[in-house]
Amino acid sequence: MSFMTHKITSILMAGTLILTTSCASIVSKSNYPISINSTPSEASITITNKKGVEIYKGATPANLKLKAGNGFFSKARYMVKFEKEGYDAKMVPVEFKLDGWYFGNILIGGLIGLLIVDPATGAMYKLDTEYLNETLAPVSTASTNEELKVYSINDIPDNWKAHLAQLTE
Repeated sequence: MSFMTHKITSILMAGTLILTTSCASIVSKSNYPISINSTPSEASITITNKKGVEIYKGATPANLKLKAGNGFFSKARYMVKFEKEGYDAKMVPVEFKLDGWYFGNILIGGLIGLLIVDPATGAMYKLDTEYLNETLAPVSTASTNEELKVYSINDIPDNWKAHLAQLTE
């Protein structure tokens, strides 16, 4: 093989590689690690996806990976529910956003990556935050004893009588 043929073959292979790969898939990933902590620790956590399907159940601290995509051109969304006896439950969303590397497909010319690979694998999205560290509030024990009482005119205290208004028919 001559030097010129080898050079042309190399250029064609490089061009094919650039045109058929996707930028975000090379630089980014489809699954992202997240660290979930709470104060107090050992709170029960339940993670559901945007369809309400439970995908994880455990306790804090927890380290796991979440999928960035939820179908073709659809980013993932999750809800983390924190629960611990003696504390109010807390719901915290986990969001993904568009990854800037996805637009590298336009610059590099990866039409397949732009329209097929990155949207299908979820690599066009990235995790908005890598950790959750939530503080749970103790359940409030204060109760309000508000009630409605009906008094006869003879039963009300004298200092209230000065504030009464007479109703006319």
